[in-house]
Amino acid sequence: MPRELTQAQRLTLPRTKMSEQPPAERVRNFSEVPFGYNEEQAIAEADRCLLCKKPKCVDGCPVGIDIPLFIRHIRESNFLDAARVLRSANSLPAVCGRVCPQADQCEALCVEGAKHDPVAIGNLERFVADWETLNDAIPIPEIPPPTGYRVAIVGSGPAGLTCAGDLAKFGHDVTVFEALHRPSGVLAYGIPEFRLPRKVTASEIEYIKHLGVKFVFDMVVGVTVTVDELFEQGYHAIFIGTGAGLPRLMGVPGENLVGVYSANEFLTRVNLLGASSFPDNDTPIRRARHTVVVGGGNTAMDAARVSLRVSGNKVTLAYRRSMEEIPARKEEIHHAIEEGVDFQLLTAPLEVFGDESGQVTGLKCQRMELGEPDDSGRRSPVPIAGSEFVFDCDTVIVAIGNSPNPIIPRHTPGLEITKRGTIKIDPVTGATTRPGVYAGGDIVSGAATVILAMGGGRVAATAMDEYLRSLPKP
Repeated sequence: MPRELTQAQRLTLPRTKMSEQPPAERVRNFSEVPFGYNEEQAIAEADRCLLCKKPKCVDGCPVGIDIPLFIRHIRESNFLDAARVLRSANSLPAVCGRVCPQADQCEALCVEGAKHDPVAIGNLERFVADWETLNDAIPIPEIPPPTGYRVAIVGSGPAGLTCAGDLAKFGHDVTVFEALHRPSGVLAYGIPEFRLPRKVTASEIEYIKHLGVKFVFDMVVGVTVTVDELFEQGYHAIFIGTGAGLPRLMGVPGENLVGVYSANEFLTRVNLLGASSFPDNDTPIRRARHTVVVGGGNTAMDAARVSLRVSGNKVTLAYRRSMEEIPARKEEIHHAIEEGVDFQLLTAPLEVFGDESGQVTGLKCQRMELGEPDDSGRRSPVPIAGSEFVFDCDTVIVAIGNSPNPIIPRHTPGLEITKRGTIKIDPVTGATTRPGVYAGGDIVSGAATVILAMGGGRVAATAMDEYLRSLPKP
């Protein structure tokens, strides 16, 4: 039976911490860092929730999970019912519970967080998702009779998977086309195993398949087959969720030297192609003497922490603003510092140096100071004259952001894009300027979070269902 506590008593309960691997151990492996809650810990954390009648936390959730309801079920040890609540709005709860920025979204609006630590909503979501997997109790909803309408989903990242799952629940025939040889998009190639284990994404993919969704791999839509050809093949609507996989570069001399990686290439080699276990896998990666990662976002943290595990040697992170402006999740920054990443803040790259054979030998940088805020509201870095210096390094990883994948817009007549290269949509429906074509995720927003991409997939799925039912019966 749940404990009977007053609201005042709940406010005094401390936030339940997750235990995790010690830093000295985890830098030698790719196993998940936090261990997650057990049942007792999850119930204890659920006891902290005030179950607000007007829950602001729900407003902060891009997919609209009924957060108080699923937490109430945890408090009452009704874990299966908690899973049903989560799955009704979120096809990837085990993913979101691990990688979503709850501190900036649902937890940021938690009423308890006004004077105390907010309820650990993300940790509770992870607990429920892991519980249902461990107990082979993932609830599969009843699928309505087939509508006869066929939908093509381009990209199997979080936006595409969410859209596919929701459309399948409406009774539509859904096929996902993926350019790579495995599903999950950025969840597979961009996020390290120690943050998002592959068995977790594999379980979520199995759930999507149980809904009736089919997958086609090694298919580059826009090259292997065009959007027009998909319509000719009998698809009635198409969703584009191809993400933002085009890396941005620094634009400094020497950036083409051997030993300079984009974070995308580096993480893909390790996360998707198994470079960390070379020669057991035949994709090599440099075992660096000293790696400098340029950037301050979550991808930069991932690249730095992966570098520590791959090389076992020094890793420096160079970021041109201060710790107050750094955009990565606090948890990722904390873990990187614990593991030994050397943060060099207010530091901007100027040039990559190399030897006569074209191999990286150093990175010339300049110290910065913060000036007035820029358009994003963050204070702009200003160079300090005469402050140039050189990092003695043999590997540089560039993690300063990504741009939208341009392949489909280039090969799809009638599909308008913005000045930033993102696909132009109706924000209410996800509809593009091409009839029957919808889009969501990073290809629309630019590089953002997993949960925001999922929100875009949900919005589009609802609108696509309405669009499909307006068409003549197939």
